Amino acid sequence: MTTAANQTMLKLDAIDAFYGKAQILFGMTLEVRQGEVVVLLGRNGAGKTTTFKSIMGIVRPKTGKVAFKGTPIHRLPPFKTCALGLGYVPEDRRIFSKLSVQENLEVGRQPGRQGHEPWTFQRLFELFPNLGERRHQEGGTLSGGEQQMLTIARTLMGNPELIILDEPSEGLAPVIVDQLAATIKRLKQEGVSILLAEQNLHFARHVCDRAYLIHHGKVCHESTIADLADETYEKYCAL
Repeated sequence: MTTAANQTMLKLDAIDAFYGKAQILFGMTLEVRQGEVVVLLGRNGAGKTTTFKSIMGIVRPKTGKVAFKGTPIHRLPPFKTCALGLGYVPEDRRIFSKLSVQENLEVGRQPGRQGHEPWTFQRLFELFPNLGERRHQEGGTLSGGEQQMLTIARTLMGNPELIILDEPSEGLAPVIVDQLAATIKRLKQEGVSILLAEQNLHFARHVCDRAYLIHHGKVCHESTIADLADETYEKYCAL
């Protein structure tokens, strides 16, 4: 029997995905369970972002299935996927530069979900104190790290049960990366499941439970993060 503690939240089963005639994903299969932080590790172009877009409905898989909490979602448009409880933080952040921090958060607001405490301005500003101090400041004037935090906070305003983070630590100063790691750990404590893409193995080891290594659009290795050998990472993921 599947319990709440080990319930499969997200499952990809043999996904093939294309951009035009170019095939990017080849039988992509993975899962994220309740309360897990799972990382996709791979070089640029390995298929991490396409995997995320296939989950969210931005790229429609040609074959295979995607299910969220047992509900098939691979033929749903992105807005319906989000409404089911999936949040997506893309690599390019996409904040509204002319809106204030608080206005950016308001854009992401969705009703709370049964059994989960809803995210409010107060809770988010406790999680991201810098944003609270700048709540009336235009998003475009924030630092890169603050914009990344704002994007995550705006996604949380949708009260997701699972968040997808695409390369969250890329280009951030080490002190901001440490803050991001603490945020991910706090979200896990709050019961949010997380799927993220990374190239920073040190960061992944600090926050993740399990890892999938992706090479040329395929999963080439799966293990707990503790069991992932440096040699395996270097073979498939090192730049």
